Amino acid sequence: MVDLTEQTIHSEVVFTGNLLTVQKRTVILPDGRRSGREVVLHPGAAAVVAVDADGYFILVRQYRTPVGAELWEIPAGKLDPGEDPLACAKRELREETGYHGGNWVKLTAIWTTPGFTNEIIHLYAATGLTRDDAAAGGDPEEFVTVERFSPEQVKQMIRSGEINDAKSLAGFLTYWLGAER
Repeated sequence: MVDLTEQTIHSEVVFTGNLLTVQKRTVILPDGRRSGREVVLHPGAAAVVAVDADGYFILVRQYRTPVGAELWEIPAGKLDPGEDPLACAKRELREETGYHGGNWVKLTAIWTTPGFTNEIIHLYAATGLTRDDAAAGGDPEEFVTVERFSPEQVKQMIRSGEINDAKSLAGFLTYWLGAER
């Protein structure tokens, strides 16, 4: 098998923000030539395909500034330093939706856009969830709408492009593939 590894020979930070760090890297390509790479470093995240005790999926709708649109998504959030991904998924679900409890299983982990970022999202499924309205709204800078959808509604939203967020699509795909085992 051909070795496709690129060797980083220089790296410099060009931006450090509250969430992300951007680096410019010089790499040696497999054929020996040099090339440049721009890399976005991300702390990682966790997301959950959330199913309540009645079998309905819990989705959040929020405005996403980078794409200039409101999106339907599975609940998710970034990892705090040293945080366990499952703990993050449970925290985010409760903060965003008020849902908690249930049975949890890890679905997979995905590289969101490996062409320029190291962001990894750990995907979980949680079933049999119950809601505590007092638990929702844990982040004062986050404005979300929470709604329940039947499995058929979610499938139609995916078919129509109404759900077009990559982590949500990957979450539903791995959830339904796992259910077929």
